[in-house]
Amino acid sequence: MAKQRKDVHKVQMTEGKRAIIQQLFQEYDIESAKDIQDALKDLLGGTIKEMMESEMDEHLGYSKSERSDSDNARNGYKSKTLNSSYGKLQIDVPQDRQSSFAPKVVKKRQKDISEIDNKIISMYAKGMTTRQISETINDIYGFEASEGFISDVTDKMLPRIDEWQHRPLANIYPVVFIDAIHFSVRQDNIVSKLAAYVVMGINEDGIKEVLDIEIGENESSKYWLNVLNSLKNRGVQDILILCSDGLTGLKEAVAAAFPKTEHQRCIVHMVRNTLKYVANKDMKDFAKDLRTIYTAPDEKTAVKRLEEVDKKWTPHYPSAMKRWHDNWDVITPIFKFSTNVRTAFYTTNAIESLNSSYRRLNRQRSVFPSSQALLKALYLATFEATKKWTMPIRNWGKVRGELSIMYPDRLPA
Repeated sequence: MAKQRKDVHKVQMTEGKRAIIQQLFQEYDIESAKDIQDALKDLLGGTIKEMMESEMDEHLGYSKSERSDSDNARNGYKSKTLNSSYGKLQIDVPQDRQSSFAPKVVKKRQKDISEIDNKIISMYAKGMTTRQISETINDIYGFEASEGFISDVTDKMLPRIDEWQHRPLANIYPVVFIDAIHFSVRQDNIVSKLAAYVVMGINEDGIKEVLDIEIGENESSKYWLNVLNSLKNRGVQDILILCSDGLTGLKEAVAAAFPKTEHQRCIVHMVRNTLKYVANKDMKDFAKDLRTIYTAPDEKTAVKRLEEVDKKWTPHYPSAMKRWHDNWDVITPIFKFSTNVRTAFYTTNAIESLNSSYRRLNRQRSVFPSSQALLKALYLATFEATKKWTMPIRNWGKVRGELSIMYPDRLPA
């Protein structure tokens, strides 16, 4: 017998529901979707009031129509305005003489029943400004939420951000990436560019994790040593390969904090920086020749191809290949691995999807009002983006296999 397909999304229209709908049409003059919403808003207010009346009966121990010798009794109503998914809602909250009634359906001092906090945080995480969020809430829900209110809501995330910043980390990350995104921030009425440094690791299961986000300080060996020591203090004992662009002082800091770690320069950044000052007519051929270097089967062949590219292009662009010679020691780690495995860590592409979320913040806001506002936006965007990080990176089994062979005492097979 064929198995009957069950549609879990289909709404069953029971006789009881039909009766309610018919009563709805009889009670309200419904001609549009807005009329339905207004009717539901009215019903919501009435339902909340009836639930509060039942709660008051339970609190006092007798119903409204009964007599009692209790010292406590009903004491009228207090009007309260709520923000709901249907807009502003006026309800009458029953009071008692002893002021001991604490309703559960809508708690004391609660002014919102639309889960608006989560919606505000989600919009903020997607890069919307407080003004844009305020306007959106007004358009959708029909009530005003000031920019100050929205800022207060997002500030509620600060303890969570602090907890996230200090959470324990794994003892080993086979691969770690460090990249920088620049933002305009207002400080003391002056707009300046601040860098947000994102530290992302790939754990033993091949899952990406954002380990840290740092803002603002000038790059130096001391600065990067503080960042790396912070990772150590949170539990990181070893990093096999750390991939980055040419961040000032990072090379020396890695050698001090994680002396066994191999520092790999991002090849994509190397190529971009080399081609930055190359004429358009030569760019394609130059890029093709650079590719022969980093795709070489071994370091010996790569050195030979480096010399060939240098000889070919230096007469036209005298300084173009200098960075390759200067950084050769942090380019060579890739040649230990097969071509397929190299792509997992010789570029910061693994972090690009996250960077695209951060760049969206730049498109939405030309200037951040403070460094704290930037940090808040970055972390909320991070929480949003990393929800999808549930699967290992591509070819992780092969990558881990080669890493465990190259570093047998540090990464078990």
